[in-house]
Parts: sequence; C-alpha cells; structure tokens
Amino acid sequence: MSVVPAGALPAGVLTAEEAAPPRPAALGPRARLLPSLAAVYRAQLSRARVARIPLLFVATFQSVGIMILMRGVVDGGGEARAVVAGSSVLVVAFVALNLLAQYFGQLRASGGLDHYATLPVPPAAVVLGAAGAYASFTVPGTVVTAVVGCALFGLPLAHLWILAAVIPLVGAALAGLGAALGLLAPRPELATLLGQLGMSAALLLGVLPPERMPEAVRLVRDLLPSTYGVEAFARTFAPHPDWAHVLGDLAVCGVVGVISLAVATWAYRRAAVR
Repeated sequence: MSVVPAGALPAGVLTAEEAAPPRPAALGPRARLLPSLAAVYRAQLSRARVARIPLLFVATFQSVGIMILMRGVVDGGGEARAVVAGSSVLVVAFVALNLLAQYFGQLRASGGLDHYATLPVPPAAVVLGAAGAYASFTVPGTVVTAVVGCALFGLPLAHLWILAAVIPLVGAALAGLGAALGLLAPRPELATLLGQLGMSAALLLGVLPPERMPEAVRLVRDLLPSTYGVEAFARTFAPHPDWAHVLGDLAVCGVVGVISLAVATWAYRRAAVR
C-alpha cells in the first residue's frame, strides 16, 4: 500500500481527517451540589458580613426590648416561656425572612440573577448557600436574647442547647419562605413589604402568649413555620420537658423547611430564565 502526500492530491479531494465531521469539545465535569453549596455559602458569608452585622444588632435589640416591655405584663409561668421563646425566634425571622426577601428581590430587579445563572452551580446551591449564610448571622443574637430573657423571667438555662436544633430548622423554613417571596415578587418594593409583613406576623403571633389570642388568630398562628420552633423552645423551660412534643415540633419545622427551600429553588429557576 503506497502513501500519497497530501500536496499531491488533486484539488477538491480531502483527506480522511479533513472529511470527518469535527468532534464536539469535551465538557468539564458537572458541578456537584455540596462543593457548590460550600462555595456559595462562603461567598455570601464574606459579602454580607459587614453589611448585616448592624442589622443583626438591631434585631437583637428589638427582641430584648420586647421582652423588657412584656416583663411588666407577664409575671411568669407558661406566658413567660412563650415570650422568651418567641422573642428569641424573632431574631431568626428578622434576618432569615425579612432580609432574605429583600436580598432576592433586589437581586432579581438588578439583574444579579444573570450572574448566578452563568455559573456552573446547581440552582439549589445558590438558594441554600444564601439561606445558610443569612441564617448563620442569627446565632449570636438568638443566644443573647435567650440568655437575657431567662435572666429577666427567672427561667432555667439548662436546656438552651436545644437552640442548636431550633435555629437551623426554623432558619431553613423561614429562609426558604423569604427567598421564595423575594423571587416571586414582581417588584423589589413588594418583596420588602412581604418580608416585613412576614416578620410582623412572627412578632405578633410568636411573642404574644397564645392563651390570650382568639381562636381564629390561633389558627393563623399554626400556619406559621416559626410557631413550631417557638413551641419546641418554650417546652424546654418546663421542670420536666415533654421531649416527644419537642421532637414533634422540630420535625414539623424540618418538613416545612424542606418544602419551602424546594419552592424557593423552583422560584429561582423561574426567575433566572426570564
């Protein structure tokens, strides 16, 4: 078999390599969820650290001020437990619900979602990373509020470790709700309004003792995901806590958190393609 140089071929005759169709370029490996989530979380945490610390101070000061005001109305017992637990969870609601709704509303209005859409990260990583970063800012304020509340109302500090479960579960439920509100709102002003309304509902229905509420208001209270975190935390102040009910309330928070974060991920995909 003889080999003919390419230069000796007649014009219009292609070699086998030239005649073959071009092969598509090999794509890089698809980004995995957990590494992408960690990257987005670190980026959001470093970005929001300076801007959110003053707002966290405001949230903590607000909750402590509410407890001081309620100290003149509530003496102790179950009502004191509800006030301390509700004020502590209110810090989570202020940051995870209110601020996150504002953030995603502004991100959508300014075109910031286009930046995330070009990154090789799953949509769930963007939502979970931002929600986790915002929820992380609530830890010190919630702990400080709980300690101050226990000192004001003479409640035991023995079971404050339950906050290690209450903060992430309530934070996930409220952060998913806040992200969904911000991504679904057609205007950033409406996202801010919805976030503030949600925080106000957590304030009025979470801090006030449920025994003094009308039956219709109690039904609305049961629809708030933060209510179950308040109930779980308040039960731990009893002399002999009912841990079965505590775990049940925390389980409800976890289920609502998964659903709300899934809705927020769907809302992110919907907003990113428009």
